[in-house]
Amino acid sequence: MTIEDVVDVVIIGAGISGIGAAYRITEHNPGTSFVILERREHIGGTWDLFRYPGVRSDSSIFTLCLPYEPWTGRERVADGDEIREYLTDAARKHGIDQHIRFNSHVVAADWDSSADAWTVTVEDSTTGASRTYRSRFVFFGSGYYNYDDGYTPEFPGVETFAGTVAHPQHWPQDLDYTGKKVVVIGSGATAMSLVPALAQRAAQVTMLQRTPTYLISATRYSSLIDLIAKVLPRKVAHPIIRFFMAFFEGVIWFLARKTPPILKWMLRQQAVKNLPEGYDVDTHFKPPYEPWDQRLCLIPDADLYAEISAGRVEVVTDRIDHIDATGIALQSGGHLDADVIITATGLQLQALGGVRISLDGTEIKPTERFVYKAHMLEDVPNLFWCVGYTNASWTLRADITARATAKLMSHMAARGYTHAYPHLGDEPMAEKSAWDIQAGYVLRSPHALPRSGTKRPWNVRQNYFADALDYRFDRIEESMVFGRAGEQIPLAG
Repeated sequence: MTIEDVVDVVIIGAGISGIGAAYRITEHNPGTSFVILERREHIGGTWDLFRYPGVRSDSSIFTLCLPYEPWTGRERVADGDEIREYLTDAARKHGIDQHIRFNSHVVAADWDSSADAWTVTVEDSTTGASRTYRSRFVFFGSGYYNYDDGYTPEFPGVETFAGTVAHPQHWPQDLDYTGKKVVVIGSGATAMSLVPALAQRAAQVTMLQRTPTYLISATRYSSLIDLIAKVLPRKVAHPIIRFFMAFFEGVIWFLARKTPPILKWMLRQQAVKNLPEGYDVDTHFKPPYEPWDQRLCLIPDADLYAEISAGRVEVVTDRIDHIDATGIALQSGGHLDADVIITATGLQLQALGGVRISLDGTEIKPTERFVYKAHMLEDVPNLFWCVGYTNASWTLRADITARATAKLMSHMAARGYTHAYPHLGDEPMAEKSAWDIQAGYVLRSPHALPRSGTKRPWNVRQNYFADALDYRFDRIEESMVFGRAGEQIPLAG
């Protein structure tokens, strides 16, 4: 086992969260040493993992991009390879790429209370060799889902299918679907970006869904954004555009929660306007739930509707009975012929990237701990975890988390503290779901993530503007215990 030099911070993951954490931590704490451990071979995280045709941002790129690194393109929705290139350039520009160790799969992190330090155990993704890092702090930028395995239900008879079955999370780069009949199972964000892209080369694409999904169309380009970018310097224009897009997305969410009939009417009108006359909108695009009970899916320039109108895409709302050699037999008695079946059936939740967490050698279960201010775990010192919003761009919360981490580290350094952890105490705390959506991946694993309380600072909210306001007036010592190695210092009052 190789022991690396001690660093102040170990950051896990070289995606948006990890790159953002490295920038914010060193911005507010100059001279801080850090390493980014990335299990893959490239920068990008989710945007490196997902490489299926049509992969793109599912929120505005102006809110998904880093707040200190403006997006220079005109489009409001960016393709996956463009996002990956953007993150790579940002890491290189700020010297963050020099601190990344690729092929470094973190498998365990153990806190040593006698030294106030984490020992992080890593396996080389290619050789399997083991090595360790020692650090004062650990920041998890590893997301909330299992990178190794997407979710695929058991389909009776799938082993008899004569064609190709693929999951978008692990897209076969040599898959040739040109001129073939493709069936995509699912109607979430992945399917909505995948289907129009497949339609450009496939003979026919069928999207098979059990229930419809709410879709919202927006233009790829905005004349208002173009005007702001043209008349103002980039450093001035960027925060204005970013706020405008965050506000717009927040309004849509507000309408969904407070006046669902209005939003449902608006979304239905979009569908009617863009689909062929007489199309059965209510069967295929009228969900049996309220908007934002599950995420709204963005379809730029109504591209899915356009492909349906052109006859290249068909939507079927039905259930699978079984799969046979030539395609999918439906419960209604119908049959979908297929050469390729794509199971766009979702993700599997996973806390802290599946890393084993222990305190002084005793393993803890993150799912049994309450979450503090959406980024720390109850009674776990010097550990931070970045999880984005369900109803807004991931980066909005990721940046708040990174800045809160940097702020706490600065507070500790100024006072000579070497550990800090949130403590609930003996006060009973009611529990609620951390995510207020009814998506399949949430319902399948209701206890896969740490717990949310109902009162601050233990209440995980899905409200960017409330969180941004809270951060401005944050009481950094609220429900926190600070101390030095071998010594606990209780808070005054």
